[in-house]
Amino acid sequence: MDAKRLLALQAGTGIEPVASLGMPVLVLADASRLPEVVTKLRDELGFDMLLDVTAVDWPHRQPRFEVVWHFWSSQSLDRLRVKARVEAHGAAGAYEPPSVPSLVSLYGSAAFMERECHDMMGIAFAGNADLRPILLYEGFQGHPLRKDYDKRHEQPLVRYRDGHSGADEG
Repeated sequence: MDAKRLLALQAGTGIEPVASLGMPVLVLADASRLPEVVTKLRDELGFDMLLDVTAVDWPHRQPRFEVVWHFWSSQSLDRLRVKARVEAHGAAGAYEPPSVPSLVSLYGSAAFMERECHDMMGIAFAGNADLRPILLYEGFQGHPLRKDYDKRHEQPLVRYRDGHSGADEG
């Protein structure tokens, strides 16, 4: 990867470069700047493919969540990881999930990846109009990849589409 161009991108964007094993990592100090930074990555540095969107739950850190995007350049064959730290907000007892801007307008494939991340971690993607469950079912309670998810929690029974509940009806 062209280090000079990457350094030029970092100037004035609130990006912190981080050493990593084999793949450059950029950490955004301000997640709201994600679309601006990713547009530059795509248009100026050739990162034309979004490979994955995921998140990490660090319950003992502030901010608690880290959303991670992996990009690939089909021109230079480089990979790049971008991270943004976000926190769930709550004012006067009203919980608001952690939220970052959506990349659907830049990469169409982000629609499904963001839905998966929303399902499993509860991260909201502002600008993605379709955050329906994709891996879980409607009515599933909680987000199973969060560290505070109680794996002993029993989920509500969901009726099969043919009218059977799945439980023995004997």
